[in-house]
Amino acid sequence: MRLLYRLIKKPFFGNFMVKWRNPLSLEERKEWKSFSFDSRSKARLSGLVAKAKTNEVKGIIVLGHPMGKEAKGYFLKNGYTDLLRDNGYHVLVFDINGFGESTVGNFDYFEDIIAAGNEAKGRYPNLPLGYMGISLGGQFATIAFAEQHPFEFTIIESAANTLEDFWVHYPIAFKTLKMIYFLMPKYRKRIRMIDRIKSAHGLNALLFIYLEEDEVILKDAGSNFKKAAPLLTELVVFKNAKHAQLSKSENRKAYFQLILDYFNFQTKIVST
Repeated sequence: MRLLYRLIKKPFFGNFMVKWRNPLSLEERKEWKSFSFDSRSKARLSGLVAKAKTNEVKGIIVLGHPMGKEAKGYFLKNGYTDLLRDNGYHVLVFDINGFGESTVGNFDYFEDIIAAGNEAKGRYPNLPLGYMGISLGGQFATIAFAEQHPFEFTIIESAANTLEDFWVHYPIAFKTLKMIYFLMPKYRKRIRMIDRIKSAHGLNALLFIYLEEDEVILKDAGSNFKKAAPLLTELVVFKNAKHAQLSKSENRKAYFQLILDYFNFQTKIVST
């Protein structure tokens, strides 16, 4: 079955399903504990968890990566994990199935996000639990929040309203997606993000982060999600950055401060 999943996924993710390289130095790796856990996507997922570098621990944050060869390494390379750990958060990063060190499963990537959240909650049951997902890790989180999930607050960045909106830029993948939808119409309804988020529950708040001009995301995607979400929602839009590259842009300082301020505020609410 995994071979079948791999073949079907090749038009979408073939370039990114490669051997994972850890971007951390040998000394830095000592601060992280590697582990694996099962997902209802029928995959065995790989993760890393590290403790906060402060005496006071505010909460634990799960990070869901964008599409790419870096997988969970995206957050390790680009300063996210340092930002959070330096400011009082335990951090859990994981590879979505088929990426990085995780085995290949089905297309229910939202199950991977839920599984990672349950793993984090099981390790630190008394801490506030937040999530941040970018692009792929954000899109499927909007579905996860309509399912049974453990998260209390979240940041979603640069997520498309539907898979069609994203894959239309990639002709072969788009044609494959249309074929899958034709053969599996119920699945199409199940993963239509802009509709599923209307059933989001269990969250105290949700922050959407988008770009004014994003080469692969429709301009009104963030406002569409904000209107559809049935909970307290904020939308912040940045300029002059590429898709999933805010941490490498001129906005890095303001972007990281926004993330930190949001998580600090939400953990205080949850803790009171």
